[in-house]
Amino acid sequence: MSSRSASTSDGAGGAEGRLVLVSTPIGNLGDLSPRAVSSLAAADYLYCEDTRRAMKLLSHARITGPRLVAHHRFNEAATTSAALERLKSGSVIALVTDAGTPLVSDPGARLVRAAIAAGFQVEAVPGPSAALTALVVSGLATERWCFEGFIPRQGRRRADRLCAVASETERAVVIFESPFRAQRLLDDLVAACGEVRPAAVCRELTKLHEEVWRGPLGELAERARNARPRGEYVVVVGPR
Repeated sequence: MSSRSASTSDGAGGAEGRLVLVSTPIGNLGDLSPRAVSSLAAADYLYCEDTRRAMKLLSHARITGPRLVAHHRFNEAATTSAALERLKSGSVIALVTDAGTPLVSDPGARLVRAAIAAGFQVEAVPGPSAALTALVVSGLATERWCFEGFIPRQGRRRADRLCAVASETERAVVIFESPFRAQRLLDDLVAACGEVRPAAVCRELTKLHEEVWRGPLGELAERARNARPRGEYVVVVGPR
């Protein structure tokens, strides 16, 4: 598809600057939606965490038009300021994360708030989400749930967040973790919530080696001890 060949949504367009939050695959490129492809192709600029990963995505979708801009937590203030100037000139900016839905444990909130405050149109193209994918395959109750993202690595803030997870009596809790810290997280969850608390550990979601382990926290922590760290982890802890 050539650049700017389609509008981001029905009725969208015009000379006004616009910020479009585009959800992208969390592993399987087949999950890139037609609307996401159209939105990326219609953008003048693509703000992304990693330009190399974004380039691979554009190449897969045969998109060549948008100018790539690295936008991450280390340069967010500067790139947000530049983005507002581009929006003022009528540019369309698409924002993506490395995988999944933008702003969910990823940069972008500062840019969204600034664009809204300045009166620009902000819209979202929904799609893949690791949090929702893990929740619905966990086998746990999904009527009410909360998202903790990444638990702080140390100190009182970590202890407080683990205590909050342990105290949940009605909601499932979704937690992100890197493969190299997943064992510590599971051990700490066992200590905070008890060995019999129902949970699910999901890794490599939507990829070839996708795995979902379900059972009591104590058993899952032991299973993780014997598994090679691979892919990002999503842990879902059932209510007490």
